Formats: sequence, structure tokens, C-alpha cells
Amino acid sequence: MAAAGMLMAWMTGSSYVWAGDANAGADVFKSECSECHSVKQGHNKKGPSLFGIVGRAAGSLPDYHYSDALHQAPWTWTTDKLHAYLSQPARKANPGTKMKYSGLDDPKQLEDLISYLDTFH
Repeated sequence: MAAAGMLMAWMTGSSYVWAGDANAGADVFKSECSECHSVKQGHNKKGPSLFGIVGRAAGSLPDYHYSDALHQAPWTWTTDKLHAYLSQPARKANPGTKMKYSGLDDPKQLEDLISYLDTFH
């Protein structure tokens, strides 16, 4: 079944193998992201708040000091961009970033995390 999902995703050009589970994504966020990030609006930690991250221009929160690399990044955080960014080391995804993250290599956890982040608007 998973192979069929991957084939279908490849054929349609989608990066998604299956829909993520936002409830499971909360646990992934807690273990992978919460040391540096919050999902509370206006609450920055070492990293910026991820409230409203899906649909936000990279490096655009006015109350957070981003690295030049992220502040000048020419993208918007779509679910596809988050998938590509978080699935590899941050310094590879955005050379010059100050984010220290080695990437999430479990596709199910990644989908769950992105589904969770997409619930905060």
C-alpha cells in the first residue's frame, strides 16, 4: 500500500506519500522542535515562533533577528517547502542559516509534523 502511495505521489508530482496526522505531529514537534521554537503567536525562543509558518514569507517576522541567509531567502513556507527544508540538514537547505538541525529522515513523522504546523493560523 505504501509503495502504491509513493508511485501515485511520483506520478502526480506530489511530494506527499500520505496525509499527516496533526495529533502525532504534536509529539514530533515536542521532541524535534520545541527546544528552539514555539507555536504560540508572538512567542519566540532561540528560533522564531512557528505560529502561522505555512504561508509566511521566509525570514519575515518583524520581532525576530534572522540570519542574513534566511532573511534574504526568496521563498514562502509552503508545505512542500517545509518538507524539503526539514528533510535535510538546515545548513544544506539554507547555507548560512544559524539553525542547527540535522533534518528529519522519517517520512511519516515529517508529514505528521507539517500537518501539525499547518493547524496554527
